[in-house]
Amino acid sequence: MAQPQESRVSAVEERLSELGLTLPEVVAPVAAYVPAVVSGDYVYTSGQLPMVDGELPRKGKVGNTTAAVSAEDAKELAATCALNALAAVKGVIGDLDRITRIVKVVGFVASETDFTGQPGVVNGASELLGKVFGEAGAHARSAVGVAVLPLDSPVEVELIAEFS
Repeated sequence: MAQPQESRVSAVEERLSELGLTLPEVVAPVAAYVPAVVSGDYVYTSGQLPMVDGELPRKGKVGNTTAAVSAEDAKELAATCALNALAAVKGVIGDLDRITRIVKVVGFVASETDFTGQPGVVNGASELLGKVFGEAGAHARSAVGVAVLPLDSPVEVELIAEFS
């Protein structure tokens, strides 16, 4: 009888572990879409919320002093979104070591009307991807302020990754 193969931990997942992070299970869609799709040599993720164990750890708008969520907290939530996006990528390509480049990141920040710090919030996702992928994690990016996001999430992140 054949012995079951041990599942290999990817170098990317080892780097995440060194950062004190674990790749979560793919977050279940909250509407009619799939978490990620492959087209050619690219993976496109759906917008990922900062879900942790099926729950949003924070809700509300991001702002300066009186907002429900501080910019610093939102930056951490954006990193969680990026981690969830990586889980979605792994779900369709099987091994994060196949990623050759993070091409594009789009971050949405549910913002108070006077808040203009969206780029700093989305840095949470960008910095995480840089730590994990090094130069291959450098990407084009948009950081967009919006009135509201699904489930009253403060942030949402999507990405495009190239793989081989």
